Amino acid sequence: MTASLQKYFDKVFAQLQEDGLLLLSDPDLPSVSGIITGEKIRGSWWSHELGQTIFTVSEMIEDHKDVMIMKLISRKVTFVHRELWNEIYSIGVAREHWQLKKLSPKARRFLKVVDGVGSTYTYEVRTSFTPIPADVARELETRLLVHTEQVHTETGKHARVVETWAAWAVRADFRPRATDPVAARHSLEQRLADINQKNNGRGKLPWQ
Repeated sequence: MTASLQKYFDKVFAQLQEDGLLLLSDPDLPSVSGIITGEKIRGSWWSHELGQTIFTVSEMIEDHKDVMIMKLISRKVTFVHRELWNEIYSIGVAREHWQLKKLSPKARRFLKVVDGVGSTYTYEVRTSFTPIPADVARELETRLLVHTEQVHTETGKHARVVETWAAWAVRADFRPRATDPVAARHSLEQRLADINQKNNGRGKLPWQ
């Protein structure tokens, strides 16, 4: 790792530790792209001269043992520090009304498949679902019903793994504590409210 990458990594990770939540990119709220460029980037950050650096540092953050990546704040890629994992887990397994209301039939069937196997790649069920399972998985992901993650398969392909929260906890070596989902949601709401207030932002959580 070069000295400049280490500097950026340290700065980004320090912000994540402070807030518990950090976006990949956002024009108002703290984000990897904003920290690295010092700019409010609207739209894609790939065209920025530091785009490759943003990508590399975000990959380093994602690979950290204390970081989970998910679509959480305003349905954008969000890094979540381990200190908030129990809240995420408790909400994910609760299967509350907001999570299941108006869930599409395809998503319900896919959720049943994931519940049965614990973990699956989207391409493994492509013949059973239309549109592409990634779209169905995204519907479940945005309601925190499953955890999804982009991975490299043994054949070198990019694929999205979809797993139950119990399967994710085992893989992440995380031991969840029983927490009331209402209290867990309130905790995250307060955390995001503080971030919004400090940055004049309008980020929202999936149930808001």
